[in-house]
Amino acid sequence: MSARILITTDYLRPGDTVDRLLRQHGLEPVYSPWRGPRDTEAQRSLFDGVAGAILASEPVTADMLARAHTLRVIARSGVGYDSIDVAAATGHGIRICNTPGVNHHAVAEMAIGLMIMAARNLRAVITSVNQGQWPRGAGRELHGATLGIIGYGPSGRATANLGAALGMTVLVSTAHPDSNGNAVQFTDLDTVIRDSDYLSLHTRGGQSAGKLIDASRLQAMKPTAVLINTARGSLVDEKALAKALSDGTIAGAALDVLESEPLPGDSPLRGLDNVLITSHLAGQTIEARTRAGLAAAHAVIDVLENREPAHPVDR
Repeated sequence: MSARILITTDYLRPGDTVDRLLRQHGLEPVYSPWRGPRDTEAQRSLFDGVAGAILASEPVTADMLARAHTLRVIARSGVGYDSIDVAAATGHGIRICNTPGVNHHAVAEMAIGLMIMAARNLRAVITSVNQGQWPRGAGRELHGATLGIIGYGPSGRATANLGAALGMTVLVSTAHPDSNGNAVQFTDLDTVIRDSDYLSLHTRGGQSAGKLIDASRLQAMKPTAVLINTARGSLVDEKALAKALSDGTIAGAALDVLESEPLPGDSPLRGLDNVLITSHLAGQTIEARTRAGLAAAHAVIDVLENREPAHPVDR
């Protein structure tokens, strides 16, 4: 009997390249697409009878892993893994892998696109034109503005390169400065937050007890600044951000990731004119999805065939 591989990533489907690859290695893909929170029983039974899993960004708790008796490996079809209880998985001997480097160009393009939308007030313009109006307000150029980047992994580096190509001054805060990064200036976190016209987040969540962007750091930003988050919803205190946007502490925000997804109906960010919210799409291009799905499948195959996976996050 073939080992069963659970796939919850909603863009992976029967008959695609990932499905065929798994079957070539004698595995049986089974599909349960994640489209939002599952009920308690669905969570508890999610891993029943499967040897491996390719997951979207849904939460994986210690309780779920405690009854995953046949599960040997979870591979995220993406970079983030803070939604998975890695310590609990390791305690049960379950390997955890991710797929870094597959979507950084997509994320960088999205970050710059959100900056352009904010700079030119495009959401309001498009809405007005659709309503029969013809607004002619002046926007701002990215050229000459200061782009601040927190985190200098693949997506942070790609965003920095695009910003520099547009003529922006690029400031970077990172624990791992690259001395060859001629297009950027490496500096401390407080300076990046204080001096940026556009502050773009590209770092991992869960590194400290508090939020990276809290009320005090929002207060330290320019009143004309725009916050861009394509990294982790857990990085930003959304209540503090909503207040800062309402009070004019900062000019705007563009968020592709949120603390709770989809955006709750009672979110304080709803109804604000100076925030753009997209549905966790930054890494979702056809090209990036293809790379991510295949990388996750190879991770599952490697573990089940007793090889060390390329990108383990549990060791």
